[in-house]
Amino acid sequence: MKTANNTFGVIFYLKKYKVNQNGKTPIYARITVNGARIDIATKRSVEEENWNAPKGQAKGNRQDITRLNSFLEIFRAGIVDCYHELLLQKKFITAELLKECFIGADQSEFTLCKLMDHHNQDQAELLETGTMKNYFTTQKYIKDFLKEKHKTSDKYLSELSYRFITDFELYLRKLKDNSGESALGNNGVMKHIERFRKMINLAIRLEWIDKNPFIAYKLKFEKVERQFLTKEELQRIENKELKIGRLELVRDLFVFSCYTGLAYIDTVNLKPSHIVTGMDGEYWMVTSRQKNSNSVKMPILPKAYAVIEKYKDHPKSGANGALLPSFSNQKLNSYLKEIADLCEITKPLTFHIARHTFATTVTLSNGVPIESVSKMLGHTKLTTTQIYAKVVDRKLSDDMAKLRERLK
Repeated sequence: MKTANNTFGVIFYLKKYKVNQNGKTPIYARITVNGARIDIATKRSVEEENWNAPKGQAKGNRQDITRLNSFLEIFRAGIVDCYHELLLQKKFITAELLKECFIGADQSEFTLCKLMDHHNQDQAELLETGTMKNYFTTQKYIKDFLKEKHKTSDKYLSELSYRFITDFELYLRKLKDNSGESALGNNGVMKHIERFRKMINLAIRLEWIDKNPFIAYKLKFEKVERQFLTKEELQRIENKELKIGRLELVRDLFVFSCYTGLAYIDTVNLKPSHIVTGMDGEYWMVTSRQKNSNSVKMPILPKAYAVIEKYKDHPKSGANGALLPSFSNQKLNSYLKEIADLCEITKPLTFHIARHTFATTVTLSNGVPIESVSKMLGHTKLTTTQIYAKVVDRKLSDDMAKLRERLK
């Protein structure tokens, strides 16, 4: 960059003689003004083989590499902003003065709103649309809280404290909906606090903040009983004659999930190539969960396979290579409420209840070992599946009744 009186530039380079214990080399910014130069530590490092020296940036498409390059661009932009500010002030600009200006402004640039914007932009391509929607809602609540309780539009990250978090929690608990009722339950409040904490953790990794305001804070989730359909309720849905085509299709997709344990997104992502013949000569489903990429490999139960056969020639099947027709999740859950009314089921019927029903009524209650159920559900930890085991007391009661008869 060249102005009337100055030449100015910023490059990034590796300080190779300072390799740290992790085998990474620290990255420095070199500021040059009128031929004089000075260095600033970025507090970031990278493996030497992953550094593109001519471009002054990391190379590769890994998530951590992309984040690093994003940080370096923000770092560079901060230096450039300081340079322009000094120009407007008509200061005699030197490399030393520019460094002093940048380091002094560095901490003040790290604000809560800038962190939220950075997080949501950074994660937009990595997280699902529904998850990002939740982050944007949390961001809105934080901005409303700043405006209503702190009479400001932003705060420096260095100002955040344990008190700020507990005040935000109280603010969320006092929110009312249009009818004057509490807008959020305890777990809803905790989910917003949890997302806020994840954003602060990002600030810590980026070294935008020195102290963690969440260090003494503990999330307080309440245990919620998992809703699932009983055998009788499931049969009622399966056997119900539905004369409206959209309701029949939604019911069949729901039943398919009840006998496979797949979440809705994994159901609509199924392709014909995911159905294979197993070593036992039966049809198997081999896919992976979109939520965590864990593999799912399981034999297909007859009632699930019947749904595949029923819709193999459906106009919506085959769209984008899909195995089954699909609806938007919002419409689907709306239609499920209609089906629940028609089948006289009072439980809040959502597609996710099908997954719970597979875990409890279809598998665990019929003696399938919990380890097998965990694998079919694509759970990372067995403890996640054990939540379902707590709700099959009826099975335990039946087993003990049989034992009493034998002991007689």
